[in-house]
Amino acid sequence: MVTRPAPLNRAESLHVQVARNIRNNIESGALRDGTVLDSTRELADQWGVSVFTISEAMKLLSQEGLIESKSRSKRVVRAPSHVRASDVRLRKPNVVLVGGYPGSGKTELGRILARETGWPMLDKDTLTRPVVEAALEFLGHSPNDRESDEYLSRVRPREYEALAAAANENVRCGNSVIVTAPFIRELNNEAWIKRTQAAYADLGAKVVLVWMYCDKDVMHTYVRGRGAARDAVKLANWSDYIAAIDTDFRPPVPHHVIDNCASGHPLQQQAKELLADLLDGEMRR
Repeated sequence: MVTRPAPLNRAESLHVQVARNIRNNIESGALRDGTVLDSTRELADQWGVSVFTISEAMKLLSQEGLIESKSRSKRVVRAPSHVRASDVRLRKPNVVLVGGYPGSGKTELGRILARETGWPMLDKDTLTRPVVEAALEFLGHSPNDRESDEYLSRVRPREYEALAAAANENVRCGNSVIVTAPFIRELNNEAWIKRTQAAYADLGAKVVLVWMYCDKDVMHTYVRGRGAARDAVKLANWSDYIAAIDTDFRPPVPHHVIDNCASGHPLQQQAKELLADLLDGEMRR
């Protein structure tokens, strides 16, 4: 799904923000190679900016080779890397756990990694949301509840059990796998990390921890932009929510950090650098 435009942060140039969001949608595969973008005026209406701002954003994307102008009114996505040459197989399967706060860009990174490697991507919300919503309604809660004690104590642990079971099934088949979820409690718990590493080592696999870093302003834009009902409570109490989390948190064991702030390098570039590190010396010949 393409990320919906969210109100823009005036602290950063508007055309840069528009370009970054469209770039992330292209790099994650939400906008595919050959997709015809909406017209300049339609994009301006969607983003609530001027046609000049959209034109400047398109200039940036054109300079990067991501957009090709067919005419004054027709622009096409150019992302030939979306076509993967072959799947990547490793001697020892990798279980790439991508964690981070809501709106940090976990799913976008996971999609890029999956496209580059052919590894299955397991996203917690995608795998478990329909069952979680049904369970919450059965328990007498809103299907969008992600804050109550009952959700946290009874439902959330089962989400992560299901996610782990799906990952284990892939590893037993010799497949590397990309797993995207907040993992906030889990990556705060060194004992959990060591148990997980040991369990996958017994299956002949290696755990790779990736933490998505995103500053509060950009995180807010991403959360608002995706328009998920489960985020309603966070958005309604954003100041309290932000005050309660530590955006400078890092897992207490060796890990990789992806900087998805406005000042960070493009996700595609960071994903390629991460894969180069993971695959060095491990690809099957």
